[in-house]
Amino acid sequence: MARLTRLDDQDIGCLAAAFALGAVTGWGEVPAGTINSNHWVEAGGRRWFLRVNEGKSEADVRYEAELVAELAARGVATPRPLPAAGGGEPLVLHQGRWVSVFPWVAGSQRELGEVRPADARAVGAALARLHRAGAGLAGRFARDGIYTTSHIARRVEALAADPRAAADPVLAAAVASAGEELGWLAERTAERAAAPRGIIHGDLFRDNVLFAGDELVALLDFEQASLGAWIYDLAVCANAWCYVDDVVPELVAGLTAGYAAVRPLDRSERDLFWVELRAAAVRFAVTRITDVYLPGADLPGKDFRRYLARLERWRQIGEPGVRALLGQ
Repeated sequence: MARLTRLDDQDIGCLAAAFALGAVTGWGEVPAGTINSNHWVEAGGRRWFLRVNEGKSEADVRYEAELVAELAARGVATPRPLPAAGGGEPLVLHQGRWVSVFPWVAGSQRELGEVRPADARAVGAALARLHRAGAGLAGRFARDGIYTTSHIARRVEALAADPRAAADPVLAAAVASAGEELGWLAERTAERAAAPRGIIHGDLFRDNVLFAGDELVALLDFEQASLGAWIYDLAVCANAWCYVDDVVPELVAGLTAGYAAVRPLDRSERDLFWVELRAAAVRFAVTRITDVYLPGADLPGKDFRRYLARLERWRQIGEPGVRALLGQ
């Protein structure tokens, strides 16, 4: 987890008072997350999730809080942010950082290799419900994502000029592969831009979904939510949920069937799925280079080579193979 902010008993007491949580009886760090400093707090006879939003502006934290509240009101399985004491805003400034509090949701994430077709189907259906719920919110919550393909391309340009890439054969090969892929994606800019769009989660990995037994009970962490193509959001999930040492066809089938049962894919989206699978794979390969590998962050499971392997596999499978996964 990100351990950028250390809290003590006094901090927790102040924040519990700010959000009117009640008397604190226990608290600790949550060993999850790569960006924020997360904590559990027992107070007022309940458990709460307390997030210190690292490096975010008030506008960023407010955007996420307000969007999540609207999505929850429309039936999306996600905990609503708690308003501050006295019906205040859903964020509090503490020692220069914005803090959010959410009701604790009891559940666990699926570990690598534990995902079953029924799980993938539930995730697909939940993502489709999110997209449908957010369809009427696009005007109010209109903002571009911070990891668009053009943004990733700028990162790759900077990496290509970085002496560290030239001195590291593994990194140099990765940068070259990403650059080649981005050139291929650039040729498809117009058709990608024409895909149906709306609010997307952008980062619905296994650690952002909670299950209680067989039931999906919560979608978490909307800090990368933005406007975007719905088929790209589905491709992010396919990369995250349907690949172990290789693509698992049964999981792709479950994910896409669950999605289509709630929101059927149109022909253009089916045509683009192979493209977006590759776009998502190169995105996470590059961000793991820039945000994890080069800074030397100790984040097991965040090796950029895992997403380069996905990218290469999607290239090998080809468009006909992806259509077959979709049952076409």
